[in-house]
Amino acid sequence: MTLGDAKATRGRRPWTFAGVCVMVVSMALLLFGLAQVPPVQLLPGYVVAYLLIGACIFGPTGKVSLRQAGAFLLPGVLLAVLALLNLGFWAGGWLLGLPAWGLLLSQWIPENPLRISQLLEFLGLLVLGLVIFTFNAIYPIPSLGLFLLPVIPLVRLAYPEYRARPLRAAMELVLGLATLVVAFAIPAPEGSWSSPWTLAGGGATVGLMIAYWARRLPDRSRRLQLNEGAIL
Repeated sequence: MTLGDAKATRGRRPWTFAGVCVMVVSMALLLFGLAQVPPVQLLPGYVVAYLLIGACIFGPTGKVSLRQAGAFLLPGVLLAVLALLNLGFWAGGWLLGLPAWGLLLSQWIPENPLRISQLLEFLGLLVLGLVIFTFNAIYPIPSLGLFLLPVIPLVRLAYPEYRARPLRAAMELVLGLATLVVAFAIPAPEGSWSSPWTLAGGGATVGLMIAYWARRLPDRSRRLQLNEGAIL
């Protein structure tokens, strides 16, 4: 692999921020719909949200193995079945960690296998995120994370690598603003204790937290090694 090929490979990274924005809007819409219709009628929206998040994570990389696709889709399918059987809306809770789960799987290659410790850390953060999301309906302080979505792309402009991609920076800024607008535009269900923007804010805080953890994990598949003057 040449230096140019290596740089191209490094440039094809998942759009994790876009995946989080899709998740935030989806959570607000699905939970709003849950108060209006049975879970079975929300299944198409859940599937669309799931696939959109998957496209944000795996689409930019241009490749996904059957093993990665299966590990990404299987939990959502199983949890959706539980929801349809009225055994809890766990499928919606799984969406909170889905962008981070996809990011974790995108690094799962023979040279960089998933470790048990990573899976346990992910599950621990997801449980913590579910607790935060649940109590957010009563004490909505975590909802302030919603306002971070338009701010994060602006802060990241401090990094030269990010400034070198103005189109992506502009897209993420628009996505952050659009997510904020949509969250406030969804009407609150009658008799609801919390508003859709509060749910979206809790989802944003949890989603960003878990995605940041997954993004900070060392990815040995991207390390460049020097061997006889060639970049491998």
